[in-house]
Amino acid sequence: MQGEDPFDQGAGSILRQPKAVWATAGASVVAFMGIGLVDPILPSIAKGLEATPSQVSLLFTSYFLITAVAMLVTGFVSSRIGGRKTLLTGLALVVVFAALSGTSSSVAELVGFRAGWGLGNALFVSTALAVIVGAAAGGSSAAILLYESALGLGMACGPLLGALLGDASWRYPFFGTAALMAIGFICITAFLKEQPKPARKTSLLDPIKALGHGGLASVATSAFFYNYAFFTILAFTPFVLNMTPYKSGAVFFAWGLLLAVFSVLVAPRLQKRFGSLKVLGASLVLLAVDLVILGYGNHTAAIVCTVVSGAFIGMNNTVYTELALGVSDAPRPVASAGYNFVRWFAAAAAPYLAPKIEEWSNIHIPFVVAAIAAVVGAVVVWIRRTALTHEAEELQPGHATEDGVTVFAD
Repeated sequence: MQGEDPFDQGAGSILRQPKAVWATAGASVVAFMGIGLVDPILPSIAKGLEATPSQVSLLFTSYFLITAVAMLVTGFVSSRIGGRKTLLTGLALVVVFAALSGTSSSVAELVGFRAGWGLGNALFVSTALAVIVGAAAGGSSAAILLYESALGLGMACGPLLGALLGDASWRYPFFGTAALMAIGFICITAFLKEQPKPARKTSLLDPIKALGHGGLASVATSAFFYNYAFFTILAFTPFVLNMTPYKSGAVFFAWGLLLAVFSVLVAPRLQKRFGSLKVLGASLVLLAVDLVILGYGNHTAAIVCTVVSGAFIGMNNTVYTELALGVSDAPRPVASAGYNFVRWFAAAAAPYLAPKIEEWSNIHIPFVVAAIAAVVGAVVVWIRRTALTHEAEELQPGHATEDGVTVFAD
């Protein structure tokens, strides 16, 4: 209902959820922590393994490249063995490969183990959203907010955990993540019952076919360019800041807090007032401006712009997630897999290309390229606004989707 607050203590509140939802959301926090975990320790890893920044950045590239490809597999697997077993399989893989990452004796080994970690994370994260949406009280409105809350909290705490444990050794954050995910495995086992399997099994090509829908293809294309900008900040900025693990962790903790606040609290209100597409377009342009200042400003400006970028990233994440889930006529897990398949390729490309671009030019140009990518993302939204307007209006707070389920209510 329009006017309802998902944080209200009533039955539809985001805060009043079954134990299964909280267990899945809690494990999701740790899963997202794994993305930013290595941020504050990237220079330490480079030093410890005698690797260059471009070699260390492959930790992100291998992780997200496997994650992108695995998105085609997640629906195939979960529709056959069920959501619960898929979550547990993903968690088990993360536990094993996170622990192995901590034992690496070379950057090549670490990159390989991160790839296995990416496979487990893909199985878990993509299925977790579907499980939360299916099991949450209050409909998909509360579910999406809860998922975005987990993402924001994980993004904030990942660098902090990496800094606290990584100050003693770059290996400890990997062991810490393995332990936390093992706890998540136990919680999912204890509290989450098997979810009903879909009536129709998902094929490996279904996510690709879903991208044939013009609206979903437009969202995925725009998100591809946005994610290039996003992960240039996440993977390349630590080398530019060149700070101790504690200081770098503090910067990215503040960044993650802004990401969480703007994704869960600010974006919904701006969407309600201005509409999803206007919020998304404006946020992408502001992110581009922020990137240029980050690239050309002094050290203090770089720190400030890194933190501030969390606000724009938080808003973008929320709008993109809602558009991807509601813009297509394909089942949500299938649409989500197709969307993530496209956008995670950019997350794999940016960490590899940014250091290379610096080697070919100078330290400023990687941020200029990222800013251009953000603007291209906004241009795609603007060009395709007619195709997306109907869906974007439905996704505003208080509006219903075609199946009658309110996607967002504030």
